[in-house]
Amino acid sequence: MIGQLKYYRQKFLDDAQIDPARLLLLAQDDEPIFCGCDELRELGAQIQQQLGSTCLIIGMPLIPYVELLLACLPGSAERVIPLDTETRTFLHDIPLVRKEELALRGAEAVVERLSRRKGVIVEGLGLVAAGALTIEQGYVNFCSLLHATTVKVLLDLLREPLPAPRLLVGFEPLWAQLRTPLPIQISGLDPFEVQDQTEILAAIDTAGRRTVDLGLVDSFFGNISVAVDGAIYISQTAASLDRLPGCVDLVLDDDSSCVGLTASSELAAHRAIFSASGARTILHGHPRFSVILSLLCEEECKTVDCWKDCDRVRELNGIPLVAGEVGAGGLARNLPPVIGRSHLALVYGHGLFAVGRHDFSQPLAAMIHFENWCREHYQQRLKHRFLTRNEKNE
Repeated sequence: MIGQLKYYRQKFLDDAQIDPARLLLLAQDDEPIFCGCDELRELGAQIQQQLGSTCLIIGMPLIPYVELLLACLPGSAERVIPLDTETRTFLHDIPLVRKEELALRGAEAVVERLSRRKGVIVEGLGLVAAGALTIEQGYVNFCSLLHATTVKVLLDLLREPLPAPRLLVGFEPLWAQLRTPLPIQISGLDPFEVQDQTEILAAIDTAGRRTVDLGLVDSFFGNISVAVDGAIYISQTAASLDRLPGCVDLVLDDDSSCVGLTASSELAAHRAIFSASGARTILHGHPRFSVILSLLCEEECKTVDCWKDCDRVRELNGIPLVAGEVGAGGLARNLPPVIGRSHLALVYGHGLFAVGRHDFSQPLAAMIHFENWCREHYQQRLKHRFLTRNEKNE
């Protein structure tokens, strides 16, 4: 287990979103095994023991998302409900533990929330997530929590009253990062022989790892597929896109095999897109700023559950934006009619689907270009909001 803890800790370090000095991974074997911050071990062990989970992860984001989120909420708030798909699918909502309660009740306050949810936000501590059975579950839950928290805070900066400037101290590394566009790294994604399984699996593996390396997914967020005669190669549900060998299913179009049971939950959407577009490849990811801007709807309507019930096709920089439930829900109906025109489509709160005619270079390039546009557009909108506020205050 210590090897797994070190592996996932390194993934956090490579991703560079969590403060290494405030990160703890804990697993229960014959006795607790720790990897990371010594100061958090006692509290982590208490939480894990009371919760009875196999894995526990505690970490504070390098960018002060947690501090800003809690500072902008009323003191009586007990939870937050982000709008992104990861929250709806994995988290439902995110409970909060304030520092006063943590000081008074200790581990019990965190365990009370974690027993009902997969992750919590703890003031002064950061994000806390558990894995009931495996370390990988803990990692997946933590990354879902980090993604949801990040998206909510950055979305709120565009639509809620702006916080005091002092609360944005610490965000400069993010602004600096956004000033440098993502590189168009599509070399090595050459066309492959559709009859050669080895070539297909190698192409899927390369595209998956490249997508993760560019930060267009958080390892397991997303899926990837290739259409061949009478079948689809598709990544398995919950598969990490940078660890795809052995995690790609060949699903026959006639469903004459049970392999489809482990395939991505987006299998129905992939099938429908292939059928409608004539594409050979599909790449789906959740680039952060694409997700944020997809949630920024400024149209007036009476739709309550926009993420599944909105029947409008909006556009963002010329790219169609649709709503729909994941899996066999609305996405399988709403994506195919719009994705053929631009080879790219955005889903409300759920990221990008991109298609390619011959290989993965086209969908990956399209995803990079669009996320770069979203990063720039986000900065422009945020800058305009601050300028407007400053003008009003003068």
